[in-house]
Amino acid sequence: MTKEKDPYLEEDLREIVAENEIDWEALAGCSVLVTGSTGLIGSLLVKALCMANQTLTFCKEKPIRVVALIRSRKKAEEVFGPLYTEEVFSCVVADLMQEEFAVEGEVDYILHAAAQTASKEMVEHPVETIRTAVKGTEHLLALAAQKKVRGMVYLSSMEVYGSFLDGRRVIEEMSGYVDPLAVRSNYPLAKRLCENLCVAYHQEYGVPVRIARLAQTFGAGVLPTDHRVFAQFARSVMEKKDIVLHTHGQSEGNYCYTTDTVRALLMLLTKGKPGEAYNIANEEMHRKIADLAEFAAGTLAEGRIRVVYEIPEGNSFGYAADTRMCLDASRMRELSWEPKHGLEDSFRRLIASLAVRG
Repeated sequence: MTKEKDPYLEEDLREIVAENEIDWEALAGCSVLVTGSTGLIGSLLVKALCMANQTLTFCKEKPIRVVALIRSRKKAEEVFGPLYTEEVFSCVVADLMQEEFAVEGEVDYILHAAAQTASKEMVEHPVETIRTAVKGTEHLLALAAQKKVRGMVYLSSMEVYGSFLDGRRVIEEMSGYVDPLAVRSNYPLAKRLCENLCVAYHQEYGVPVRIARLAQTFGAGVLPTDHRVFAQFARSVMEKKDIVLHTHGQSEGNYCYTTDTVRALLMLLTKGKPGEAYNIANEEMHRKIADLAEFAAGTLAEGRIRVVYEIPEGNSFGYAADTRMCLDASRMRELSWEPKHGLEDSFRRLIASLAVRG
């Protein structure tokens, strides 16, 4: 594979491909469809699958046919670059909102990574957020049923759990409170419905879909324009600027490094139990937002910056409701998955990657 512009991202891709718990032999010779393929997680999935074709013996002999579902060829060319010349890689321009979109030939596996991730967009365009999530997921599930796929993973979110206020360890059977009259609830409620659609398609049509409930995932490859909390903290460290919090920071965050998340998703694709949900999080990275900010200012920036609180009225920034919970990833660990990157390592790799990308 042509060397990535970002050497940290290249290292991460090699780490994913070296994972022995991923059943690469099961994927060899198969067609894998990836949605959200130009996003952070989707692009890593596509690039890792393509790297497996070039480095693993059985994938060289029987290459994985990688199909990236995209909305813009221009963005896809920017993200994938030299992959465009590979025979076993193809892009399909499609709008998941449209019921009729064509994917020619066989589809053996689907990784549905398309999702809205910007909190401000969720507040400013709540109807579109709901429609995109629900309609897109149903159309993918219908495609999975039509193609009789061998496996599918739906990328959900820890936000489906709603709000807990007692700091409990949360397993997949638990459910917290989501206010149906709060506009920002459009995202977790849409995700809940999408999960139920997955279960319904599994029961009624036999679609072997697994649900991945992701913690916030970050690492090498995050774009400099990303506005999520981890990216903002990383940029503050790089630019030697104080970290500004717009809440009291008492909500507890759950995090996972990108390669740890992608390894988990590829394990789930063949090893997970259909119709089940799996938390994907590194429990050791669990922190209150305020504590995470202090960690960034004190440890990463070596005390050269401060944490400043500027709290506006209302929720114009679109933050999720406060919650105090720690995702329990025991079910995922039963599949022989273990996170490899801790909090400091994850942030330092993120910062180094952002520095390379400018």
